[in-house]
Amino acid sequence: MISLSGLNTRMGLQLVDATRDRQLDMIRNSAQDKRAIAAFEERIGNVFSVDQLMEDRELYVFTMKTFGLEDQIFGKAMVEKILKSDPDDPKSLVNRLTDPRFREMHKVMGFVNEGKNNLNTFSTSWQNNMVDRYVEQRFESAQAEQNEKVGTVLEFRRKAGEIKNWFDVLKDKDLSEFMRTALGVPASAAGLDIDKQADLFKQKFDIAKFKDPAELEKLERKYVAISDAKAGVQASANAALQLMNAAVSAGAGGRFTPITLDISAISSLPRRTY
Repeated sequence: MISLSGLNTRMGLQLVDATRDRQLDMIRNSAQDKRAIAAFEERIGNVFSVDQLMEDRELYVFTMKTFGLEDQIFGKAMVEKILKSDPDDPKSLVNRLTDPRFREMHKVMGFVNEGKNNLNTFSTSWQNNMVDRYVEQRFESAQAEQNEKVGTVLEFRRKAGEIKNWFDVLKDKDLSEFMRTALGVPASAAGLDIDKQADLFKQKFDIAKFKDPAELEKLERKYVAISDAKAGVQASANAALQLMNAAVSAGAGGRFTPITLDISAISSLPRRTY
């Protein structure tokens, strides 16, 4: 994977966009991911129930990574209950969770009848779409691990077209952070009632503009500019603090040694023209 070390958000995105196709190919051909993709393509067509998916460790892990849920792989029992949930029941587990990644997984995987049946897994086109989604998610996750802001922009690009109302934004932590930053909404607003947060966003941006690529590009530019500006201020503050610490640590035993200047003596010295 191409390193983003030392790059700000703007430069990181430029590098990611310029090398995207190359990096996707690298993921497909890496030993670990190539093996995972091959196992998925070979065995998923024989999986028709949630129980069968859960019994195959490789397929389960592949599925979780595909939906960006690698950090939740340990919660196998909960994932099983989610996939067996009835999406039409408002009280079912999948509808009570706030993390949209689980609902997306439930929807795309397509298990029905309490997880006993599936009409997707045998489809070649569905399998190909899952592999593409896996590679894209691996790519996005790799960038986010190196540069959190770059990862947030990539996630915004992927999800923006699916936003229908402000609650679609507010239920997603990363999308919320992106929009607060891009629209200049204080971070403290995240503590407000969700309806009040939605009203704040409504005042700042017309939800219909999410269908306009030019408007999405403007939001991205604002987010990047503000994020880099904040990072620059933080970096300057850190640099100043380091200089102060270095000064305090100077001298034997880490003691600060003050210097007294005799201004009158300095002013009486002969001047030279350089």
